Amino acid sequence: MNTKLAALLSSAVIVALSACSEPTTPAKTQSTQSISETKLAQHNPLLAEFTGPYGGVPAFDKMDLADLKPALEKGMALNLADVDAIANNPERANFQNTIVALEKSGSDLSRVFRYWGIWSSNKNSPEFRDIQKEMVPKISVFNSSITGNEKLFAKVKAVYQSEELKTLTREEQRVTLLTYNSFASNGATLLGEAKARYAAINQEVAGLQTQFANNILADEENYVLFLNDDQLSGLSESLISAAANAAESLGKESQYAITNSRSSMDPFLTYSDERKLREKVWTTYYNRANNGDEFDNNQLIKNILKLRDERVALLGYDNYSQWRLEDRMAKNPENAMDLMKKVWPAAIARVDEEVTDMQAIADAEGATFKIAPWDYRYYAEKVRKDKYSLDSDEVKQYLQLDKLREAMFYVAGRLFNFDFMPVPEGSVSVFHEDVKVWEVKDKTTGEHIGLWYLDPFGRKGKRSGAWATTYRSHTTFDGKKTVLSSNNSNFVKGSEGQPTLISWDDAETYFHEFGHALHFLSATVAYPSSHSGVRDYTEFQSQLLERWLTTDEVINNYLVHYKTGEPIPADLVAKIKKAATFNEGFKTTEYMASAIMDLLYHTTDPALIEPQTFEKEQLTAIGMPKEVVMRHRSTQFGHVFSSEGYSSGYYGYMWAEVLTSDAAEAFAEAPGGFYDKDVSKKLVDHLFSIRNAMDPAEAYRLFRGRDAKVEALMRDRGFPITK
Repeated sequence: MNTKLAALLSSAVIVALSACSEPTTPAKTQSTQSISETKLAQHNPLLAEFTGPYGGVPAFDKMDLADLKPALEKGMALNLADVDAIANNPERANFQNTIVALEKSGSDLSRVFRYWGIWSSNKNSPEFRDIQKEMVPKISVFNSSITGNEKLFAKVKAVYQSEELKTLTREEQRVTLLTYNSFASNGATLLGEAKARYAAINQEVAGLQTQFANNILADEENYVLFLNDDQLSGLSESLISAAANAAESLGKESQYAITNSRSSMDPFLTYSDERKLREKVWTTYYNRANNGDEFDNNQLIKNILKLRDERVALLGYDNYSQWRLEDRMAKNPENAMDLMKKVWPAAIARVDEEVTDMQAIADAEGATFKIAPWDYRYYAEKVRKDKYSLDSDEVKQYLQLDKLREAMFYVAGRLFNFDFMPVPEGSVSVFHEDVKVWEVKDKTTGEHIGLWYLDPFGRKGKRSGAWATTYRSHTTFDGKKTVLSSNNSNFVKGSEGQPTLISWDDAETYFHEFGHALHFLSATVAYPSSHSGVRDYTEFQSQLLERWLTTDEVINNYLVHYKTGEPIPADLVAKIKKAATFNEGFKTTEYMASAIMDLLYHTTDPALIEPQTFEKEQLTAIGMPKEVVMRHRSTQFGHVFSSEGYSSGYYGYMWAEVLTSDAAEAFAEAPGGFYDKDVSKKLVDHLFSIRNAMDPAEAYRLFRGRDAKVEALMRDRGFPITK
């Protein structure tokens, strides 16, 4: 199935759809629309083809929320008309009139969802949420009408089982396979009442997932801690400045704001000397959507799990994970959990060591308490200084957001032969003044590759975290389309005239998301479906790019002091590298706890699950240290419950990390190190440009000459390797 249709079927939170060609057949449902509604839809800017420079760009300057609902309705009607034309084509089904036709279908709706994604993620508002609440169930019905189209599935199946398939290119064969599997795994094989029930479940789940996400956002917006001058002990000048800037943006000019987001919470817990305030910030953050009020997500979790389980049972699966992982590299939940079990004992053992070191410092300071979760980051920082003489805030002075962006461009130039040039101000419309745009070209030929949009700062209405997306993906099957790629973060903006300084962890995240962008920009595939993701593989490319942050070329040229401009001292670099595996127990454990719980939620009978009790019991059973909590506690686990993008697939970050560690060793062993030309070429050719046009396991073997080994991950994290 084409990538946009697959995205629609997998989630009601739709932000990753591909634009294709213009449909020409009017929708049958249009006869029910009034003349005024039809006219409105026809002139709706959200439906219009991208125009302007660079192969056309989104008309972000024409975004009007009043246009969204009619655009969605018109787009879905046109998409269904495309689908009906394919299904009712009297000619015998073949690759061109069925698979390629599906790849071309729904271009109008694809464009609408580009704007939907912006409102959902970057410019969310109560008004949008009202539209979202109304339209998500309708979108689900629309999805089901496609997968439930028996004539259409019969044609797809005919191509999949045809002799023609053997004559197609490797990519065309895989696109056909992906199309068939998308239909089959989403209820196309069901009949009668089972098919109707499957569609009804999809509709209900879509609404619940949207509500789940909005509840988290509500708690992030509603809870802000405002500090006075006498509550800033331990905070650095740059953090105080950022907190003052955040407070000013919220109308509290004389105070300092710690928002209920990870980018604000994390540094406060690391540096604040005020233990009671640390506890308050920690509790507020980790209790998001778990406060027993209108935004509580516990019942939603139960409902979502019950419906997901019922839905896959209709297809003959024992549990949701079994269905979800069938087309992943892991193949089944047992293999995914097996990886977790190999790493978990070493991770929690390291936590015990870390807590012992922290408690020793706390005791020496005269503390009368045991290390609690809200103390972990604070005392970990003291241990870092004590063991490695490494001050995270000192490091932060050399991590300027703009300089790190230049470093990423340098890496892209060396590995991918890309050149990034800022587009003239105002030549490309943006959806917020903070968004900047660069043109990407081939350094040798000057060929235009695409555009890169950057939205770096947090603000009200923008979802937390960091992510990458595309507004248009590279394809050639219907005329060459260039890439429109976007990176989004929630950094706390520096004060007026001051650079934005970020932590080392944030710098790694910055490189990580840029890795996704390079994955988009380097694509050479022909079809939209070749961009569909394999969740335990797609994080590999982005995780790998993090490794270039610590290369000498980046450190020596781009990590300069924000006041003096002096390069980061060699002794500080040595401390950073020496401490590379510091606090790895905490980072690995908080992540793995979430990944394990995700698998447990989706392999357990939902009737037995009361989320808070289940979370506590299962974590106790696996020996979760009391000083650490899940990175994403159940009620705020948006990866898993606000969409189906990572549901039963959060383990994928660890699966991808095995690939990352193994691939990094390939560079480390090469004559030219991390900039070795031969290894870089294999990286681009086999692991970046090919996207999902080839089985990921096969692609990795072409790069490495073998499968990845978990031992590389253990070495990376400083964990013991057991035979």
